[in-house]
Amino acid sequence: MSDITIRVENLSKQYKIGAPQQRHDALKGLDQDLIIERHDTLKDLLTHGLKGLFHRNSQSEIFWALKDVSFEVKQGEVVGVIGSNGAGKSTLLKILSRITKPTEGRAEIYGRVVSLLEVGTGFHPELTGRENVYLNGAILGMKKAEIDRKFDEIVDFSGVEKFIDTPVKHYSSGMSVRLAFAVAAHLEPEILIVDEVLAVGDATFQKKCLGKIENVARAGRTVLIVSHNMPTIQGLCSKCFLLKGGQIIAKGSPRSVVEQYCADVSSNTSTPLWQRKDRKGTGEIRFIDASILDANGRRIDVALSGQDVNIAVSYRARDDKPISGLDVHIGFFSTFGQYMFTCSSEESGHPFDLFPSSGQVTCHIPELPLTPGAYVFNLFSTVRGVVSDWVQQVGPLTVTAGDYFGTGKLKDHEQGFLVKHKWSIEPHVNLSDRLDD
Repeated sequence: MSDITIRVENLSKQYKIGAPQQRHDALKGLDQDLIIERHDTLKDLLTHGLKGLFHRNSQSEIFWALKDVSFEVKQGEVVGVIGSNGAGKSTLLKILSRITKPTEGRAEIYGRVVSLLEVGTGFHPELTGRENVYLNGAILGMKKAEIDRKFDEIVDFSGVEKFIDTPVKHYSSGMSVRLAFAVAAHLEPEILIVDEVLAVGDATFQKKCLGKIENVARAGRTVLIVSHNMPTIQGLCSKCFLLKGGQIIAKGSPRSVVEQYCADVSSNTSTPLWQRKDRKGTGEIRFIDASILDANGRRIDVALSGQDVNIAVSYRARDDKPISGLDVHIGFFSTFGQYMFTCSSEESGHPFDLFPSSGQVTCHIPELPLTPGAYVFNLFSTVRGVVSDWVQQVGPLTVTAGDYFGTGKLKDHEQGFLVKHKWSIEPHVNLSDRLDD
């Protein structure tokens, strides 16, 4: 009997960009799509004749989210899928989860699949957490007796027991993803598919999730995981795929594939920020330039540990109107994806209530707390709580040794974070008495 759990052959997925209305793959919204499509077709025919109909169809651009993707995953393997935004990772997982259909090729799945592709996947906002656990379990093919047996374990793992009888619409995004992951991980699927949802949870819950994924893999089940956290990919996965432009450009050990990804990302930083296509968000604002400055406002390529630096970010509003409720976040990572720290206008108490339609926002970082090494930074913005622009690997940040502690003795370390600290020592008054105790 074959030990293959996932077999993908020449898988391709096509979308039309610029069409008046995208067709839904799922049943939901299908009737509405048909009505709108027929209305638009009739309108063009009545107004412009056949020329109008041909003109409308010609304005749509063909986009291949996936093109000729082929691979196999064996039972018990933990496979990481990495790549920049827009590479096709989520499209691949949706096809494997039977959420959307491929345009060409096929994907064969041998075993029951549980997918966690976004916060609160499969949850109904009006139902309580308890009701959603049973609903989600039933959708995944579980019998009520089986859910009863695992219910307490699911709730305990999620940490939302105080709110289990509260409607999910009142949950925070972190609470929703914790309960959703708890349900998915405890229903003993043969194949577990996880998108970048673990980034929503706190550090303690992320550690629990990674431990649970390891337990699922040790039980002989298959895990397919998408993540931008390269240390997680290297520490958790036995194999890794690198997607770029809808194609797999590298397969192999996590370390070798991550190294290729990092090299590829480094080359992307030469593309001007305003030209970058690998971004997410509504586009209500767009980052168009970012630079690293010293305390005097001069551009620098290399910063010193302990140096005062500024990150200047230029932006433009989509509608050329002032923006309200804007928050800007700058995240710093090692070149291998190890998280360092985040500067957040919201969390630091500097949210921007009303922002001009274009301008520059500057983050001031006193005494840069990074050891010598190579780093990158990401830009992330929300407008009234909704993601507006999210660009990863915006630019490099090279840090060299500086006199961070004011002692002239800072040495080279592994990439990491510096902390101001002091030491003290006191002699024991009577050490022999304390030893006797």
